[in-house]
Amino acid sequence: MDIPHYETALIVGAGEGISASLARLLSQQGIRVALAARNTGKLDTLCRDTGAKAFSCDATQADDVTKLFNDVEAQIGAPDVVVYNASQRARGPFIELAPADVASAIAVSAFGGFLVAQQALQRMLPNKRGAILFTGASASIKGFAQSAPFAMGKFALRGLAQSLAREFAPQGIHIAHFVIDGGIRSSVRTEPADKPDSLLDPDAIAANYWHVLQQPRTAWSSELEIRPWVEKF
Repeated sequence: MDIPHYETALIVGAGEGISASLARLLSQQGIRVALAARNTGKLDTLCRDTGAKAFSCDATQADDVTKLFNDVEAQIGAPDVVVYNASQRARGPFIELAPADVASAIAVSAFGGFLVAQQALQRMLPNKRGAILFTGASASIKGFAQSAPFAMGKFALRGLAQSLAREFAPQGIHIAHFVIDGGIRSSVRTEPADKPDSLLDPDAIAANYWHVLQQPRTAWSSELEIRPWVEKF
């Protein structure tokens, strides 16, 4: 089987949780890792642990995203794996939501994904290889009460991933969307004693991303739903 080989990864919307676990796993596989976030100070420890390089970027701003890709390409190489992990929530009763907050949430969750994918594809298409992974959520497939903006953004991101997969998979670019259907375990969020395994392990999520990246192109997945085994759905 023709297993893909990747050299440089860019994770946009980096922080704790999935992106940190993924950065550690990718670096262990010998892949150079770039991390992008609005606040790069929070990435200092992760960069020390993984050898990753941090870049400041507002993913909703086209000029910022263009500069990010130019800087990453110049400093560590053009990314052949790009992960869009950014999202933003605006919660509350629907009729009380501030339009500006809703616009911002949709821009981070979905429009930023468009900008990042566009820059990534410009660099991947000449070589007809690469992978773009989008982090979705339960809200990608079901909207919850008092969480309309998050659902709007995540539904849009899923639609973007589906459209890109149909357009660019035949050109050698692996596009995949991940529905993270459950809470994620962290240092400040652990399972109640009476509900073991009720939260997702971010390292296990990262392992699933890696599995998808290792798929031969004769059997690519375009979407993967991930949830705790104890969850009813």
